[in-house]
Amino acid sequence: MNIILFGPPGAGKGTQGALLAARFSMLRLSTGDLLRDAVRDGTPLGRQARSFMDAGELVPDTVILGLVREVLAGRSGSAAEAGVIFDGFPRTVAQADALARLMAELDQPLDAVLVLDVDDEELVRRLAGRLSCPNCGRLHNRYSDPPRVHGTCDDCGAALVQRSDDREETVRRRLQVYRDQTRPLIDYYVNANANVQHIAGDRAIEDVQRDLVARLQG
Repeated sequence: MNIILFGPPGAGKGTQGALLAARFSMLRLSTGDLLRDAVRDGTPLGRQARSFMDAGELVPDTVILGLVREVLAGRSGSAAEAGVIFDGFPRTVAQADALARLMAELDQPLDAVLVLDVDDEELVRRLAGRLSCPNCGRLHNRYSDPPRVHGTCDDCGAALVQRSDDREETVRRRLQVYRDQTRPLIDYYVNANANVQHIAGDRAIEDVQRDLVARLQG
């Protein structure tokens, strides 16, 4: 079973993807992780990627697809049967086209495209309300999980901070980028007659996970 998981920032895509991967013994494939691992290990593709990254340039699709190919082609037996969850990839229609060709070549079909839908205002509450402890890493949310003492970590007493990418104006920009980049991809898969499933992501983690599992097993 091979699936693509889409969701805006704050929708819980990482959490749900990790739970699905554990439940079905699937590989959760993040191209960001692939790039970091390849660069760290000094593989041929990793060295290519590093040359672009060191120059401050985007890593080209050919390198990213090469890394994805290595992972897919290297899986066999029960691992290949369990499949892959694509998290954060593809990001463009060109990448979706290339991934479709690669999976057809490797005879590994795409079984589902899962889209976590969450209202923008709920996402802003989740992300712009987030407060982190620079000392112990504890996360609070000023709306859903406020600290007992204003501005102070419940666990260690350090002053809580808001990360720059969690400020409301930044969060709203990130959501707009998601809509601009991902909406065409969802339409792409609908037009390709893929099994596109929309799941309400504004519920408890276990409720969303139960729905995802039911869709995949249905």
